Amino acid sequence: MRVLVTGAAGQLGKDIVLLLQNKDCKVLACDRNILDITDEEQCQAVVSEFMPDVIIHSAAYTAVDAAESDVEGAYKVNATGSRNLAVAAERVQCKLVYISTDYVFNGQSQEPYHEYDNTDPQSIYGKSKRAGEILTQTLSTRYFIVRTSWVYGMHGNNFVKTMLRLSQEKELLQVVNDQKGSPTYTVDLAYFLFELIKTEKYGIYHASNSGECTWYEFTKAILEDAIDILGIQVTASLEPCDTSRFPRPAPRPRNSVMKHISIQTNGLSDLRSWREGMRSFLYSLKQTENL
Repeated sequence: MRVLVTGAAGQLGKDIVLLLQNKDCKVLACDRNILDITDEEQCQAVVSEFMPDVIIHSAAYTAVDAAESDVEGAYKVNATGSRNLAVAAERVQCKLVYISTDYVFNGQSQEPYHEYDNTDPQSIYGKSKRAGEILTQTLSTRYFIVRTSWVYGMHGNNFVKTMLRLSQEKELLQVVNDQKGSPTYTVDLAYFLFELIKTEKYGIYHASNSGECTWYEFTKAILEDAIDILGIQVTASLEPCDTSRFPRPAPRPRNSVMKHISIQTNGLSDLRSWREGMRSFLYSLKQTENL
């Protein structure tokens, strides 16, 4: 299988590339130096030359707060860039996976979001990602839209690594306890994507590690398991707080939990629990950094 991966230098992209290479796929790993997705002609040229069976499009403008003042930049990458890839994919008749986000919803629901619940993004980031979804659906006939949430992994900075560091530097950690979601380990998401691209079960999918927690509960679990697995010394005490404690330019969803209806109805393998995924990440971190 020939797979072109955008955003290959990102934390998800790197794990996708590693997995595909281990599965003996022919992979073209594209960071922005190899493929500028906002350049329509370059998208056409690179895709037409490589002739992929699948494009996994994980490149995105993900600076949620910066997007509020850089509207054009967010839409240029998340909407126009996605359009360019959808058109290029359709020209060579390949499958297209568009990685999307829980931010396409308003985050106020009392229940987990289903794949076909009405979208209502509240931030520029969410609106631009929803625009990318619409363009993917409109311009591609072989698409998978995969919405995920609270992503972390071995590569790059993320919430888990930040909490591990701060827990050893600070005396007090205040973490919001009124936003809930499903932390998602990039390795688990990559395995799901590999299973998905071998099918023709096109459509919208919600894919995150199973279960839910607040950011405070997530942090509490991170520190408990880090003490057990990594043997680190946590100096900080942990305290829950409200979202109002940390005002941001972009509104954060109160509820980012998504139900995996499409995974279940299509007979695909659901992702394991978020706690299992996180413990696996910590064991990998221990091996990589010799902790």
